Amino acid sequence: MAILAKHLLGIETMAPEEIFSILDLAESYVTLNRDQVKHSNVLAGMTQINMFFENSTRTQASFELAGKRLGADVMNMAVAKSSIAKGETLIDTALTLNAMRPDLIVVRHPSSGAVNLLAEKVNCSVVNAGDGRHEHPTQALLDALTIRRAKGRLTRLTIAICGDISHSRVARSNILLLGKLGNRIRLVGPRTLMPFGIDEFGVEVFDDLRKGINAADVVMMLRLQTERMEGAFVPSVREYYHLYGLDAEKLKFAKADAIVMHPGPMNRGVEIDGALADDIGRSVIQDQVEMGVAVRMAVLDLLARNLRRAVLEAGRSRK
Repeated sequence: MAILAKHLLGIETMAPEEIFSILDLAESYVTLNRDQVKHSNVLAGMTQINMFFENSTRTQASFELAGKRLGADVMNMAVAKSSIAKGETLIDTALTLNAMRPDLIVVRHPSSGAVNLLAEKVNCSVVNAGDGRHEHPTQALLDALTIRRAKGRLTRLTIAICGDISHSRVARSNILLLGKLGNRIRLVGPRTLMPFGIDEFGVEVFDDLRKGINAADVVMMLRLQTERMEGAFVPSVREYYHLYGLDAEKLKFAKADAIVMHPGPMNRGVEIDGALADDIGRSVIQDQVEMGVAVRMAVLDLLARNLRRAVLEAGRSRK
């Protein structure tokens, strides 16, 4: 089993064997989480701090649950009420936390690169829970696990990622991960919601949803992130749904056994029809939520192993 580096900051630097190590270990945690006793002690004696500078429900809850099920002492830091709100810099906060000697820090931040900066200032392991438009590595990993369990493989699939590509760190991390594993990636959405330099991503680009999802194995819808938009990127929400919202009729263009995904939170009637989102025959959205806890447990477990290994090596070198 490949051991992760000290931090998990993004998919871009990860090797395929590291990805598969996380997914394989996560499978064991899926089993644990379905047992009556959902507890392990692999993080016993360790401290995990969750710092979310952006609002989050699914990601923060799943990281908290993951840490607690592994036996860690977990603290959720109320950043909006902390010294950050009083003008303290991210570096000062990092140094303060570092002095408390945590073992793991999970960070979500609205600025791209902020998590990498924080990781340079602390001695513990840092997990990127989403930074600006940059990356959201654990979301891509849980999506990969969901796809592998549903399709039986994680290669040679046609995967359509649809909607607000430009503002989506989820899209970026999925493009990186799924591309590393030999899948055909299509990006589907209006040109106004495609990132600059999209032609260099090694993907196919479509501005017609029906054409973009034609014969696709996986249809991954993205949230329309209006809070990150300055100006008119779409004519109206109603028009957007008409052209790019997924419903049962449009889904007929994909393969008959295609699965439907969404990272959440969903805007029903904007990116996806509510009835389709709840259709357990096609939608794996609830599976993604379940896989999120298991994947984050696997990430924390592997990082903890790396920390313990580093301590042992340091002890040997002093002898």
